[in-house]
Amino acid sequence: QVQLVESGGGSVQAGGSLRLSCNAPEYTFNTNCMGWFRQAPGKEREGVAGIYSRGFRTYYAESVKGRFTISQDNVKNMVYLDINNLIPEDTATYYCAAIPTGEDCSLEAAEHTYWGQGTQVTVSS
Repeated sequence: QVQLVESGGGSVQAGGSLRLSCNAPEYTFNTNCMGWFRQAPGKEREGVAGIYSRGFRTYYAESVKGRFTISQDNVKNMVYLDINNLIPEDTATYYCAAIPTGEDCSLEAAEHTYWGQGTQVTVSS
């Protein structure tokens, strides 16, 4: 079992930046990749960024490339999502998720077994 706890959400003005954090104890032993997803009211959950748990390869949704950066600190068991130049359309609940060891990495929500409780990001214009 992998427990994920997100933090760092909040209310910001458009153009600002946020760093979201995901605490994931021992995730490098139990997961192949970590991802960030978001879900806005009335919309489907969308994968925005992913990273291989034991490497530095990253992948992003086209819609966020250039503004979102995923990174990790294996020693601290933390995965981060930096969001720059926030726009109102980024308003959503952001979730950290993980794909177990042995499975392929992707940004498909259905392929992620472990999920955090989410952190809210609200961007005002």
